[in-house]
Amino acid sequence: MPTGLKLVCFIGASLAIATTTTSLWQVISALTFVMTGYACAGLSARVLASQVVAARWIILFMLAPQLLFLPAIDAVTNTARVALIVILAALFTLTTRIPDLLDATERACAPFRRFGIRPEAVALVLALTITSIPVIAGFAATIRDAQRARGIPPHRLSFAVPLLIMSLKHADDLADAVSARGIEP
Repeated sequence: MPTGLKLVCFIGASLAIATTTTSLWQVISALTFVMTGYACAGLSARVLASQVVAARWIILFMLAPQLLFLPAIDAVTNTARVALIVILAALFTLTTRIPDLLDATERACAPFRRFGIRPEAVALVLALTITSIPVIAGFAATIRDAQRARGIPPHRLSFAVPLLIMSLKHADDLADAVSARGIEP
């Protein structure tokens, strides 16, 4: 499937999941849709399971506070919507080469050049965002492993502070790399 069409389908499916999935049956339907997408892409159930495991912290951090303030079914439905979109985004990134995505983004943004929007800058921001997500997830895994090795009990602050510092350092390194290549912001 051409990258541009795949991107439009991903955006459309994400919007449909976000706006129409309000009951448990609709969550099950959306889950079936996402699982079918993985199967059609030729990806195994193991790959799908690894994406669910990768999204576990998003699920946990979204579900826990909602369970305090919302009925359980609403909390589960809200969390499932976001988790399904994240897992669908993983399918998109697993099946799409970054250069193809950048080319499609530049072509899609070309009409906006007359309004002062630089398509190549939009594509660069998209590429940096996509490539930074697994890096930050890796930081999180490293921090958790280091804390476990030191016997530090899990706590939001002792996890969030090192993650924030590592993420900001990574962002600073990216900015230096972009600057060194002479790319204007």
